[in-house]
Amino acid sequence: MSITSVTPIRSVTILLSSMAMFISAASSAADLSLALGHSGDSTMTYRTGIQFPWQQSWFETEAGRLSGYWTVGYTYWDSQDKVNTHSLSASPVLTWEFGARGADVQPFIEAGIGLAAFSRNKIEDRELGSSVNFEDRFGFGIRFYQRHTIGAQALHYSNAGISSDNAGIESYNIYYRFDF
Repeated sequence: MSITSVTPIRSVTILLSSMAMFISAASSAADLSLALGHSGDSTMTYRTGIQFPWQQSWFETEAGRLSGYWTVGYTYWDSQDKVNTHSLSASPVLTWEFGARGADVQPFIEAGIGLAAFSRNKIEDRELGSSVNFEDRFGFGIRFYQRHTIGAQALHYSNAGISSDNAGIESYNIYYRFDF
């Protein structure tokens, strides 16, 4: 069975099972996220990830603070051409949290640059030029009661000109994250 013939439900089931084992073995400080998105074209994206919050913050004031997290994610790209793509990514993400630490409702913005490995070099008519690309992200959201987060992200994938083909692709997501 090839990686492109695995159904989305089976992929997510396998991934969630693996992530559950990894989370329980790694730490109780990991977060789990689920995202639904759409590319700039007609491709739906389904993303799940594990986040590991940094235990450090900087520039802390009453107005907010800078912190961040490491994230590892899997994305299923469900394209109209019926040749679906999978990607794995890893990235550090910087987060500016507004307001006092521990507030019941805490808005934030975030940005990060990481790497992503794709199962194919092409998604619909977008020639990525390489199976390894950079993942740039910008997002915002609200954290509730230090356990639940909802947000939106724009993710851009590109090989940064390393290959002559570099159409790049975006995914615009809404997500939910649960903090363990």
